[in-house]
Amino acid sequence: MFRIITRKWLDADAETCFDLARSIDLHLESMGHTRERAVGGRVTGMIGPGETVTWRARHFGCWFTMTSRITAMQSPGYFRDEMLTGPFARFSHAHFFQAAGSRTLMTDIVEVSVPWGFLGKLVGTLVLRRYLLRLIERRSDCIVAAARKS
Repeated sequence: MFRIITRKWLDADAETCFDLARSIDLHLESMGHTRERAVGGRVTGMIGPGETVTWRARHFGCWFTMTSRITAMQSPGYFRDEMLTGPFARFSHAHFFQAAGSRTLMTDIVEVSVPWGFLGKLVGTLVLRRYLLRLIERRSDCIVAAARKS
């Protein structure tokens, strides 16, 4: 298993940032380069507690499908989505929002376990960790930009 942690400051209140991070539409905008689509469950709007979304996207030249569920939510400070089905042995993404005056610190903690034993661990360490970090940062930058507009 490996963990990715990112932090970004947003020029908006915690509620706005929380809602932007739950937006299926904004997520799709941030992942346009992967031709990602929401193909099942909640496919537009803001995802909520217990809801699922199935994503289909192209990574490394292959199409992948992953279904996630919102397993925990405390508005406006925290929510967690976890993979139900997909390419990983485990994928969990915790989103934290800490108000600081008129700004908000957004922290993402992603925990990933890759199947395939030693080979999976090697691929995870050498390739996947860096690739997922870039995806999370790209998504965070899109949220930052949307927060500036709100």
